[in-house]
Amino acid sequence: MITNSEVKTVEGDPGNFKVTLFNHPRYIDPDKCTGCGECALYCPVTAVNQFNRGLDDRRAVYIEYAQAVPLAFAIDKDTCIGCGKCETKCLAQAIRFDDKAHESAINVGSIILALGSQGVDPSGLEHLGYGKYTNLVISQDFERILSASGPYYGHLMRPLDRREPKKIAWLQCVGSRDVSEGAKSYCSSVCCMYALKQAMIAKEHAGPGLDTAIFFIDMRTFGTDFEKYLERAKERGVRLIRSRVRTVAPVENTGNLIIRYLSETGEIMEETFDMVVLSTGLEISQSTVELANKLGVSLDHHNFIDASCF
Repeated sequence: MITNSEVKTVEGDPGNFKVTLFNHPRYIDPDKCTGCGECALYCPVTAVNQFNRGLDDRRAVYIEYAQAVPLAFAIDKDTCIGCGKCETKCLAQAIRFDDKAHESAINVGSIILALGSQGVDPSGLEHLGYGKYTNLVISQDFERILSASGPYYGHLMRPLDRREPKKIAWLQCVGSRDVSEGAKSYCSSVCCMYALKQAMIAKEHAGPGLDTAIFFIDMRTFGTDFEKYLERAKERGVRLIRSRVRTVAPVENTGNLIIRYLSETGEIMEETFDMVVLSTGLEISQSTVELANKLGVSLDHHNFIDASCF
């Protein structure tokens, strides 16, 4: 496994490819690092923890998460002040401040593209207000809030005031199923199920008195017996509201949010929540597009690999 690297060029033919890699420096030798964490313990500099979605801080010497492969620390040179404390505390002598980016090459017989996807950034959807309201988060943020290794150590709290919410809403199809030009017209297939899961786990953390509501267009339960999971969520009090959400607006000086929506009966209705979670869909990342271009692989209008070219 070659980590912290990206493909620069691919040459050759099936059965004999030469792949040139650009290897980014990590400033700690992963072969020597034991993952003990002494370097991070004495590091005096903090940075925003992107893995926890910016909800807490990490040190300039850090490891992305506890299950990282390889289990070795790295130095964030953009925030490191070069004090050298980590170097003096590292008994394994793994610190390498002189580490530099370099290129390497490998020869392979075949290449498998398993590129994955990323969550849609909803900041461009003005009617929802993501990025303007602290207690309005996306599904990835809420996933970290619920995690025992997350910023709040598994305690259900809203970001603004660390208060336990009494009412939480999930808004479905954010960034998906939009047929306007340039949008994502497809269903991402995972959002309904992870919203149900998050609502049920939130009830486990905060107790059955937590009011959870999912605003949806169609509840799509992809997978074997997933419909049973939906029924279980209903039994545990998760409210399902078929609707079209119009706007999300703040309640002044409270941190609460008002959801204005079009109901099944055609009425415009409003409801106030302590916290709102946007169930964002999936899209292909720009780095995947760039890699596909390097490999000469055709993409469709949604940037998925065009299977008809094979």
